[in-house]
Amino acid sequence: MSRAGTDRVFDEWVDRGSVAAAMVPIIDGLHRRHNVVTTIHGRRLVGRSVNEILKLHRFARHVDGVELSPHEVLPVLHALTRLDLGPSVVDVADCNAGFRRQDALGLDDHLRLVLADAVGSGPYAAAPRDVVVYGFGRIGRLVARILLARSGGAYGLRLRAVVLRSTGPEDLVKRASLLRRDSVHGPFDGTITVDQDEQTITANGTVIRFIGAASPSEIDYTAYGIDDAIVVDSTGASSDRSTLSAHLAAPGVSRVLLTAPASGDVPNIVHGVNDAAIGDEPILAAASCTTNAVTPVLAALDERYGIEHGHVETVHSFTNDQNLTDNHHPGPRRGRSAALNMVPTKTGAARAVAKAYPPLAGKLTGSAI
Repeated sequence: MSRAGTDRVFDEWVDRGSVAAAMVPIIDGLHRRHNVVTTIHGRRLVGRSVNEILKLHRFARHVDGVELSPHEVLPVLHALTRLDLGPSVVDVADCNAGFRRQDALGLDDHLRLVLADAVGSGPYAAAPRDVVVYGFGRIGRLVARILLARSGGAYGLRLRAVVLRSTGPEDLVKRASLLRRDSVHGPFDGTITVDQDEQTITANGTVIRFIGAASPSEIDYTAYGIDDAIVVDSTGASSDRSTLSAHLAAPGVSRVLLTAPASGDVPNIVHGVNDAAIGDEPILAAASCTTNAVTPVLAALDERYGIEHGHVETVHSFTNDQNLTDNHHPGPRRGRSAALNMVPTKTGAARAVAKAYPPLAGKLTGSAI
């Protein structure tokens, strides 16, 4: 390529970057002031850098066949600011594509039509819902990160409290440190401060009360201004309706979500497969990682072709209950050094898949490595 050609490519990149940079305050303002989360084919634009925004525009070619132009998206974002939008998730790629397919309406009128359900709904279409994370191990901290990343957005969920068993006077500082840094998922995106006197951690402006308790029966959430809350149980200690119901007996709690597979008659929900079963059910489970990964694929295959028999094999990372070096363990294979062994063990994923998608009941076996 000639010098003129390389200069032209670079100038085009600078131009696209300038347009993406102009998007950042608009995206942020829509999110903070109107609780609107903007996306490109389901991928959030909120909190992205200029280069990340450009990368998402390029990603669009996998969906639309062509790279999305920032010059087309910027006017869409400007138009969104002129609408009185309430909490919503707006896919700017879809909005742009729909506008380009028609020529009867101007951009503002087109967006007002396709986003009619969100226009004029005010700053909160629904009252924010209090959330309590019960247990602050690795899963609990990741749940907290997700909730904090979406606070002030269109999701209506507010992390109000974390319940754990206190281990000493410096426990809150240690918990904040674990939230701030994760060896696999990286640093927390934002700021975290600790108030020992109030027993709170403030993360990105969200004040989180830390409550010490050995069981749900010890807690009155209304004493902390928490009501009609969803408790996310991430302890791994409870898995059936009788034990999880203890949360519902605590004042201020109305629903319970288990972050692991449930036993008995508690519904294991896999989004896109059986989420219609949520309804008003007060106790739900989010199923397991394997169940969420494989059930949508198996359901699609079964509906299209039919499945007579299948075997589910999971290649899994090592977990907290495995030994660092060879040692005694209730499960002999898990007694081997976690970092040096990938050993087959049993899994309940096959049964859990059938629970979320009953047509496969009795047709699957499973194990894990």
